[in-house]
Amino acid sequence: MRKQFLVIIITAVVVISALGIGALIFLPASSKTKKNQFENQARIIIPQNTRNMSSDMDYSAELLAQEDSMTAKVPLAEGEVIVSVLNGDFEGGPTEKQFIAYRNLLELESPIYLTYIDYDDASRGYKRVWSAQTAATRPGTISLYTQDLLGDRSLCVLLSGVNGLGEHTLTIFRKNPSARNELFSKIAEFRIDGTISVKEVERSQAYQMGYSQGQTYTIATYGRDFESANIMDQVENVYAYNSGNGLYEQTSRTRIPGTQIEQRRVRELLGNSRAFEEFVTGLWYYMTPQGTIDKRQYIYFSPPSREIIFYGDETQQVFTWQNSTATRYGLFVSSQNISVTTLKRSIDIELESLDSIKVRVFEDVRLKIGVNAPWDGSYRKAGPPENRTRKPHTHVATYIDAYYDGSIGKLQFFPNGTYELFSGNTLRQGKYAFFYLDDQELLELRYEGTAGAQRDTYLVEGEIYPEDRSELRKTLSLLRVRIGIGGVEKLHEGAISLTLASD
Repeated sequence: MRKQFLVIIITAVVVISALGIGALIFLPASSKTKKNQFENQARIIIPQNTRNMSSDMDYSAELLAQEDSMTAKVPLAEGEVIVSVLNGDFEGGPTEKQFIAYRNLLELESPIYLTYIDYDDASRGYKRVWSAQTAATRPGTISLYTQDLLGDRSLCVLLSGVNGLGEHTLTIFRKNPSARNELFSKIAEFRIDGTISVKEVERSQAYQMGYSQGQTYTIATYGRDFESANIMDQVENVYAYNSGNGLYEQTSRTRIPGTQIEQRRVRELLGNSRAFEEFVTGLWYYMTPQGTIDKRQYIYFSPPSREIIFYGDETQQVFTWQNSTATRYGLFVSSQNISVTTLKRSIDIELESLDSIKVRVFEDVRLKIGVNAPWDGSYRKAGPPENRTRKPHTHVATYIDAYYDGSIGKLQFFPNGTYELFSGNTLRQGKYAFFYLDDQELLELRYEGTAGAQRDTYLVEGEIYPEDRSELRKTLSLLRVRIGIGGVEKLHEGAISLTLASD
C-alpha cells in the first residue's frame, strides 16, 4: 500500500514538473505575442476613402504647381494680366529669374508684352528690369521658351503666338553681352499667314561639352504664293543670323507647289474655324516619309467633346481642346493634358488635300515627361475619302432637347450639352455629344463614377422625324463601341432601345 502511494506521489511530481517546464517554454512566447499584438495595434490607421484622398492630394499638388508657375515674383501694374510665365536660372546664378508674358487690359489693341524679372542684390529683392512689346495678341496661343539660337550660349527668349489677323508671329530677343546697351535687343520678328519654324541642326560634341561654339539655327517661314492662282501654293523664306548688325535676314526664297484641290472647297474650309473643325473631326493616321500609313501612331480630333487623343509608342495621351484660331492654311489649336494640367500642347494643322493634313506640335518646354512620339508630319484620314467632308443626310445636331424612355431608364438630353439618366432610384448626370466618325453616328456619354471619370461611346441607329421636327429620332438604338486604331469597334453587347417620350 505504501509502495503504491509512493508511486502516485512520484508520478504527480513528474507531471507537475513537466507542466512547469512547459509553462517556462510557452508562456514567454505567448507574452511576446501579446506584446507584439499590442504594438501592432498601436500602429493601426483607421481606413479612409483612399481614392478620394489620393485624388485630392494629387489635385492640390497640381494646383499648387500650376499656381506657382503662373505667379510673378513682383506685382504687375494696374490692368496687366499674366499670360505665361517662364522660371529658370538663365545663364546660371544662385537665384531664379522670370520671363513673364502679359497683356494690358487698359490698352485698346492689348498686345502681348514680355518682361524680365531679376534679383537685385542692392535691394535684396526682385524687380522688373526690362520690358518690350511682341507681335502676338491672342493670349490662348502663346508659347514662351528660351533657346541657344546662335550657338554662342547667349540667352535668347522666343515668344510665338497668333495676332488679331490670324497670322502666326514669332518675336525673338537676345540678351546683350555688353552692360552698356539695353538688357535685351530684338533680333527677329515675323508675321505671316502661314507657319514659322526654327530649323535646328545637330551640333558637335565639342559644343555639347562646352569647348566650342555651335552652328547658328536658321528660321523658315511658309506663306501663300500670291503669284499663283492655286491657293495651296506656298513660298518658303529662310532667314539666317547676321552677326554684323545683330539681326536675322532673309537668305533664300523658294516656291513650293501645293496640291491641286478644288478651289471652292478650299475656300469653304480655310479661314472658317468651325468648318475646319468639322473637317478634321475623326481619326488621322500618321504618314511615314516613305508615304505609307502607320496605324501605330494616330491623332483623334473630337471637337464636339473638345478632346484630342494622341496615340504613339503604345501610349495614349488625352488633351482637352481649349480653343481654336483660324489660320491662313488651317487651324491653330491650344490644348491641355487632362491628367497633368500644367502640360500644354499647341497644334498647328494645315490642309494638304481633302484627305490629308500637315501637323506641327509645339510642346510646353517647361515640362517634359518621357519621350513622346514625333508628332510633326502628314496624316491621312481614316475611312473612304469621298464622304469625309460632307455631313450625312441624317445628321443630328451635337446637342438636342429631347426626352427618351427605355430599358436603361429615362434619359433626358438638354440643349446645353448635359444629360440626366433616371434608372430606378438612381440619378446619373453628365455631359454628352452626338458626332460622326467614318460616316457613322456616335453618342458619347460622360459622367463621374465611383472609379472616377467614366466615358461610354455608343453607335446610334434609329428612325428620325422629318426635317420640320428638328430631326429628332422617334427611336434610338444604342450599341456600345470602342474607338481604337481600327476605327469604330463593336463590343458585341446587347443594344439599348429608347423611345422618344410624348410632349
